[in-house]
Amino acid sequence: MVGTRHLGPSHHDLAGQEAAGLHVPVLLQPVLAFLNVRPDSTYLDGTVGGGGHAEAILSQSAPSGQLLGLDRDQEALAAARQRLAPFGQRALLRHGSYADLPELAQELIPVDGVLLDLGLSSRQLADPQRGFSFSQEGPLDMRFDPAEDSPTAADLVNTLSVKELTDILYRFGEERQARRIAEAIFRARPLRSTTELAQLVAGVARRTGHIHPATRTFQALRIAVNQELETLSAALPRIIELLAPGGRLVVISFHSLEDRIVKRFIRTESLDCICPPEIPVCTCNHRARLAVLTAKPVRPNTAEIEANPRSRSARLRAGKKI
Repeated sequence: MVGTRHLGPSHHDLAGQEAAGLHVPVLLQPVLAFLNVRPDSTYLDGTVGGGGHAEAILSQSAPSGQLLGLDRDQEALAAARQRLAPFGQRALLRHGSYADLPELAQELIPVDGVLLDLGLSSRQLADPQRGFSFSQEGPLDMRFDPAEDSPTAADLVNTLSVKELTDILYRFGEERQARRIAEAIFRARPLRSTTELAQLVAGVARRTGHIHPATRTFQALRIAVNQELETLSAALPRIIELLAPGGRLVVISFHSLEDRIVKRFIRTESLDCICPPEIPVCTCNHRARLAVLTAKPVRPNTAEIEANPRSRSARLRAGKKI
């Protein structure tokens, strides 16, 4: 790992930020190290959230480093704008998806590093009106951008067939009881609230381990509503084009589906040939564009997990543009 001076908060500080409702940046020191944050360089944060990672990147890239932060969530952007105000024009914030980075970052290209933190924020989970949490009463929305004219979770559970619901729950939630849950949803609809759906799932699904029976159902619906996996798969090749030679790509994922996409992408882009093994002569004309920086995903240590339990499932992978 590339060395970096300590600018991030201690685990005691992290706990205090969490209690104060601030965005607690996950794996902050590894992010700064793998991005190789340097003075006067340029960075893109495609999922700026509450601005925790962005704040540290701007601090370490002083005196004139720049950062463009994007988010689909207007409330997250407002929080980031307030947190990053001390950096003035060094911090640029825009509403949009990281899939649109090439169009939204024209004046900064090429850049020295791109960060994607794919996790759901504490702020989003804590707001019942957003519909992400099964423990609080709220509408079945789950859109990252509530202003978008796009289907909500309520639209999906109340209009899709049992087969379509089963497919979503199995593919995006890796839910083994997908068919049983989908049939129960179909019989009970219309469903309008988060607690209504959570109670229904808990009543028909067998509990596995310590997680709530509705956890995978809510994950699957959120991923489907926001087209998260499709967006990630489409965005990664475009993001490489934004990097200067030697520039870094750092991605933090929070479940195996995202991590698998990132792992395969970085591995594929590190190869000069991606032809099937049975083809004796290369015909793909593929050339490596990335060097792998993380042979295995970087995970949070015990101290970080204790201070910020939501970091437990975080996995960081990184690559360097050749």
